[in-house]
Amino acid sequence: MFWEKKLENWVNEIRKTSPLPLRLELWTGQKYDLNPNEDPKVVIRIPELASLSYLLKPTLDNLGTAYVEGKIEVQGTLNDMITMGNSLADMFDTPASTTAAKFRHYFGGRHNRKIDAESIGYHYDVSNEFYQQWLDPNMVYSCGYFENGDEDLATAQIKKIDHILTKIRVRPGDRLLDIGCGWGALAIRAAEKFGASVVGITLSKNQYELARQRVREKGLEDKIDIRIQDYRDVTGQFDRITSVGMFEHVGLRYLVDYFKIINKLLKDDGIAMNHGITSCDPDSGETPFGGGEFIEKYVFPNGELPHIGLVLKNMQEAGLEALDIENLRHHYAKTCGIWAENFEKATSAIKQLTDEKRYRIWRVYLAGCSYAFALDRVAIFQVVCIKSGRTSPLLPMSRNYIYEKKD
Repeated sequence: MFWEKKLENWVNEIRKTSPLPLRLELWTGQKYDLNPNEDPKVVIRIPELASLSYLLKPTLDNLGTAYVEGKIEVQGTLNDMITMGNSLADMFDTPASTTAAKFRHYFGGRHNRKIDAESIGYHYDVSNEFYQQWLDPNMVYSCGYFENGDEDLATAQIKKIDHILTKIRVRPGDRLLDIGCGWGALAIRAAEKFGASVVGITLSKNQYELARQRVREKGLEDKIDIRIQDYRDVTGQFDRITSVGMFEHVGLRYLVDYFKIINKLLKDDGIAMNHGITSCDPDSGETPFGGGEFIEKYVFPNGELPHIGLVLKNMQEAGLEALDIENLRHHYAKTCGIWAENFEKATSAIKQLTDEKRYRIWRVYLAGCSYAFALDRVAIFQVVCIKSGRTSPLLPMSRNYIYEKKD
């Protein structure tokens, strides 16, 4: 049969060029070891002929879709599954941006208040209990800061928040805007430790309710105002602005407008920080081998990642000057790796909180992100900025102040 010949050619090509410890099991009972000299670490079962097409063109999007939709079954450790999938994609696909990604870059994704709220709700409003199973106790859903490399996740997340607030020199009495405040961890820390008065905004109903509950439990209602609000609708002036893990939802075409809004909200002597994931494609294309398409489809609808060069260009166009830029890519690889481990350990509880499809989505997403950050397929930058044209410095002349230990 035609498909049998095509599959045999596919198998032989892998055996010849780059044997993998992978076994295929077909609905017919046939088995193929892609490295006959090594025991398989991963077994992929193909339950029907229609599922074979996902494997014969093994982009990360095709493989991820097949796994999530139950078109294939995969056995093996999570790390081995991710490694094997990437190895297959690397052999049969090209890392270049796809036509869809280039179209989105040049003509822009669809972004308005309604679409953005729906996209945020899809990702963050699974349930608070779902995220509590694998995040740290403060539920910080962004890159940790492993100052020494041996911190546990909870410590690394507190260090990340302190790292941000120290970088922008938050002072007692400062009015701080936290764009995309999540479950409130940064807002609470800024008020408790740094003495700031905080406005935190989110589009997630679940985040809003839990963040407000946590603020009440801390007795900080007079210092923290958590709102369901779009960043485009915020008014007033702020001494400090933070945006952590939010601008990925803005859209490439709208980055200049986003930074213009930050400029407008920032006092003349104010300091802001944008902490967000960036593309490693100089043209701000998708992550390679179909990974971006999978995430767009199943994880972050309408998410778009700019290259750091585009971020800095758009900041300057919006009247903001970048003062400090730090790449935390290795920190995010470690963070996602810990999240993936926590997710695996909590499998039974998670499956009671959501359906099998969403369980599979987040399972491969977390482990796949750790792999992508480790291999420089995506990065994450903290950029400290001020209004352009300042003649006197708002920050010390060196970065030493960031690392001075305080009681």
